[in-house]
Amino acid sequence: MAPATSEHPDNKEEVGQHPAGPRPSNEDRLAGLTQQLQTLLENAISTPGRWHMLLDTSATLWRYSGGNIALLMAQMEERGQQQPLLVAGFREWERHGRNVLKGEHALWVLAPRTASKSAATEPGAEAKPTLAVAEQASGSTKETDHRRIVGWRAQSVFDVSQTEGQPIYIPRPMVEVGSSPMGLWSSLVKFAQNQGFTVEQSMSQYGLSSGYTDFASRKIQAGAWLGQEQRVAVLAHELGHVCLHGPDDKLGKLYGSRLDHRGLAEVEAESVAYTVLRAHGIDRSAQSGSYLAGWADQVVAVEQSRLSGSPTGKEPASRLEIARSTLARVTSASRSILEVTQPHNLGGKPATAGMAVANYRGDLTGPVTGHQAIGTSPKIDAS
Repeated sequence: MAPATSEHPDNKEEVGQHPAGPRPSNEDRLAGLTQQLQTLLENAISTPGRWHMLLDTSATLWRYSGGNIALLMAQMEERGQQQPLLVAGFREWERHGRNVLKGEHALWVLAPRTASKSAATEPGAEAKPTLAVAEQASGSTKETDHRRIVGWRAQSVFDVSQTEGQPIYIPRPMVEVGSSPMGLWSSLVKFAQNQGFTVEQSMSQYGLSSGYTDFASRKIQAGAWLGQEQRVAVLAHELGHVCLHGPDDKLGKLYGSRLDHRGLAEVEAESVAYTVLRAHGIDRSAQSGSYLAGWADQVVAVEQSRLSGSPTGKEPASRLEIARSTLARVTSASRSILEVTQPHNLGGKPATAGMAVANYRGDLTGPVTGHQAIGTSPKIDAS
């Protein structure tokens, strides 16, 4: 979901201007955001390159959910503006010493309304017509120990390009071709271990693959003959399988994306790997192209297939539902990995005092007074 600190209580749509006519209700805005998300996913199916663009934006805004990433991307495109880099609410930008420019229109994301588990639910609070899409867009339906989701609301945020004031770094990780950032391999291994898997490098090859995941023995193997970047990419791909395609993946069984439907499962795993590496400054567009270009074909293939043994007995969902599920699953898995590997691009949220700002090439957004942007090259893992 959007970061909790992105909220501002006065919910201004524009800065320094009054919107003409009555403000849309929360329900109207939810309906509009729902339609916008559906249109973007439909375009992504008909134009596969759009999936690639979604992953690129996901790598920049990885702290946000897949649905909200798509909404932010679509709204910036509608305005003919560059893709969002750092996104926060009106008040949060003020805390960072920046003000939203006069006349700037807010970007909108979906956020849950929560209440104490002991509180009674208000009639109509769940906004049922858009609940399923809102769940996907906000990235989570999990309830905390003491609170539960009772509905959804539209929340306004602004990109850094819509603000001015105190200079702020925008990290842009860049890595030399064939290399990987210092510590990335070890942090990926740590994530695997957190999931109960061991990682081995071996000269043995399983079929024609460069790596594989064995759920029975809880083991991931990557080819020891691979170059450094390729070995990291293989491990990230296998971690996509670990996150999404285990034997307990009930959602994958329903949507046809578990390992017994290799096509969509491989697209999901490679999408996770592409996003994780891109967030760390590694561009795998050429190497991942064949996987990602065929994602829409796999979505359509799953829609047309007849799944046997589905735990719910349902027919395959529509391609729009499958695409929405795939986006939510990929971005959720990528976020769980990146929370451990901690890239320096901040994930779309302005840096706090505790966030690392070293070892990246960055831009210093102005106005700049008495400061100079300094680009520093990242350390390269020599292992």
